[in-house]
Amino acid sequence: MQQGSCANLPHQQIQGTVVISQCPDRLGPGKWVSVQIYSTQVDFDTNTGKLSEIALLRKGKSNELNDTNTITYGITFQVDRDFGIPGALLVTNLHKHEFFLVSVMLKIPGKRDIHFDCNSWVYPIHKTKMNRVFFSNTCYLPERTPIALRELREEELINLRGDGRGERKEWERIYDYDNYNDLGNHGKARIVLGGTMRTPYPWRGRTGQPPTSEDVLMEGRPTIINLDIYIPPDERFSPSKMSEFLSNSIQAIEHFLIPETKALSQQDSGFESFDQLHDMFSGSAALDNWMEVKLKNLVSDKVYREIVRASKLRESCMKFPLPQIMAVNQSAWKDDEEFAREMIAGTNPAVICRLETFPPESISGKSSITAAHIEKNLDGSTLQSAMDEWRIFILNHHDYLMPSLRTINAEGVCIYASRTLLFLRDDGTLKPVAIELSLPSSEDNEEGEISRVFVPGNQGTEGALWQLAKAHVVVNDSCYHQLISHWLHTHAVVEPFIIATRRQLSSMHPIHRLLDPHFKDTMHINALARSILLGADGIIERTMYPGKYSMALSCVLYKYWRFDEQGLPADLVKRRLAVVDSDHPSGVRLLFEDYPYGADGLDIWTTIKTWVSDYCSIYYTDDATVSSDIEIQAWWNEIRQVGHGDKRNEGWWYQMNTLSNLTQTLTTLMWIASALHASVNFGQYGYAGYPLNRPTTCRKFIPEEGTLEFAEFLEDPDKYYLKMLPDRFATTLGVALIEVLSTHMSDEVYLGQRSSPEWTDNDDVRKIFEKFRNNLKEVEKVIMERNGNPKLKNRLGPARIPYTLLFPDTSKVGPTKGITGKGIPNSVSI
Repeated sequence: MQQGSCANLPHQQIQGTVVISQCPDRLGPGKWVSVQIYSTQVDFDTNTGKLSEIALLRKGKSNELNDTNTITYGITFQVDRDFGIPGALLVTNLHKHEFFLVSVMLKIPGKRDIHFDCNSWVYPIHKTKMNRVFFSNTCYLPERTPIALRELREEELINLRGDGRGERKEWERIYDYDNYNDLGNHGKARIVLGGTMRTPYPWRGRTGQPPTSEDVLMEGRPTIINLDIYIPPDERFSPSKMSEFLSNSIQAIEHFLIPETKALSQQDSGFESFDQLHDMFSGSAALDNWMEVKLKNLVSDKVYREIVRASKLRESCMKFPLPQIMAVNQSAWKDDEEFAREMIAGTNPAVICRLETFPPESISGKSSITAAHIEKNLDGSTLQSAMDEWRIFILNHHDYLMPSLRTINAEGVCIYASRTLLFLRDDGTLKPVAIELSLPSSEDNEEGEISRVFVPGNQGTEGALWQLAKAHVVVNDSCYHQLISHWLHTHAVVEPFIIATRRQLSSMHPIHRLLDPHFKDTMHINALARSILLGADGIIERTMYPGKYSMALSCVLYKYWRFDEQGLPADLVKRRLAVVDSDHPSGVRLLFEDYPYGADGLDIWTTIKTWVSDYCSIYYTDDATVSSDIEIQAWWNEIRQVGHGDKRNEGWWYQMNTLSNLTQTLTTLMWIASALHASVNFGQYGYAGYPLNRPTTCRKFIPEEGTLEFAEFLEDPDKYYLKMLPDRFATTLGVALIEVLSTHMSDEVYLGQRSSPEWTDNDDVRKIFEKFRNNLKEVEKVIMERNGNPKLKNRLGPARIPYTLLFPDTSKVGPTKGITGKGIPNSVSI
């Protein structure tokens, strides 16, 4: 009886919870925030979704975590019984401060709960002049959008695109494009990257900062370190991540910003002994009072407060952790096998190629390496048989570098272009057999080269010279890794995809929902990189050999970038390390089994592609549904014509007219953002934390016999070696940087995980996502078996470092934090 009377009531109550994240020094917004819900049922008076009355947040419950407060509020709506299912929220912030809205959940009587994953900053309406709209976790292709929500969907996309004019304010949600015209600093000009055939580059998010007084085409930077650079609110770090990021970065900030730190470090220009270098791993990293005073004069008040607050989270006495490369065997970095192994299982494993013709050739001519140089190191094979059996490999840092080398060396560094040849032994390991180091010839013969060839030597002068030659190779590889494999091929190339996704795919679109976790924090970390790492006098210029030409060099390499070659199978075939094999799940077969990056990577690639294919098949029934999707067509057109518009005329772009091409495109993008980035980023400290293993510049050439430098070298080869490498300041700053880059943040979300278990309300998607997770767990088992197989010698190497950079770590309960050397985050977020 009572139940029946309730059923006759004209209204129903919808209750829910609202979760926000707030810095502890600010009170929660509470009743100053109002929420309304849009129904998927049409209000025939307005021809849009029915709109509820306003409801206010109430009874907030706080839970302090990681220097931030998570506050959960209750919320109640009174609506008509025929109101229908909520499809969108309108949030109005009447508080004086912004807040980070994590999620909203609504309980609908007799229906499934409705979830809204928001994860965005909500600014006061007196600044934004409009309410914030959030759509529920239900996905619709454009033509299947409920009529009640169609206008709201279209308006939201229009608002996100903006008009391309004016300086962006922090509270604006505008996604637009610009070239890299913000790399200069305090009167130090740098070339603009992007927008011309001469300097092509992926485009970045537009900020509209005022130009410098020196050049109207170049944006200015107000401070040495700028955390206030415009980032759309949906892309900005959460409060907890910003605090954690700055806390982890204190040591790098000290060395980067404080002039006295540099002066103290350069009282002696280099390390006198290996033991002296080892002392780096027991130094203090506290933010002393005198540094706080200096910082206040170098950065904005807001940045200063953030840094000082974050410094209090860091332990008062920290030391650089011991890198993996020296944890078990402190001499492993000298070992030829380890030197070669890191080309297939280190931080830069996607550059080495199989040699197709001998001697190697380039537009500048043939290599100086001859058969006589290498045949004695081929374990009894002849050069011809080794070539016929596909056992000669090359690490080529010659062809792209030679045209710029004269200019780079004019800045006071001593860099060669290098070719390194390696032999695949019967046990699956690679053996370096020759290194060619080349310099441009005299000024009157700009096209000529002067080359020296070095071969392995175990002891004496020959052995010491061989160590110097390997160091020069590693310097080339280290800088290529940071500028190209890491920055350009993951961070920079992904950003245009993010901008196009926000501008052209509604958050209700299933492909937007699929890609969203793979874009987490990327635009913010890229903006910080432009401010601190990549610009004039940034950390990259201070620590890497190209110096002020670093970004220009990455521009040169972008000319050779092709999206259709970024998927792992295509990359392996291009580098002649795999052949097409339709019987293999990935479509290719490795030429040798013991290639850790290739073997693990193909398993991850196949797992991602299966997930993407299953997911897309739920929403697209055939090729026609892809071709007729107006949002996906606009998205793909904008990526090709604008975001990567400097390559708009290339014929290799996929045509977005089939389900297969859509699947391949999405798999490639997700591979780049997750597994590729993990493979080149999170092993950095393990290998490069010990500067002797991965130096980033050289201050001396290899001495010629009969010179005074050669006599100095003979007197003490180790001391000469140390003087050849970067000075203390550059070394310490470089180690501090890669410690930050290698650290997993506590809020990271990994491949096979989502930030919310209710990220989708589609039961079919939930099932295939669970299949995806289970497939990743099977990959984990295979990786562990490979690492435990004594026949696969490249899985550990002389340094005894197990290859786990492509270990998904999906089985771990709770967040992974710190330098772990494993785990694949969904996105390029550090």
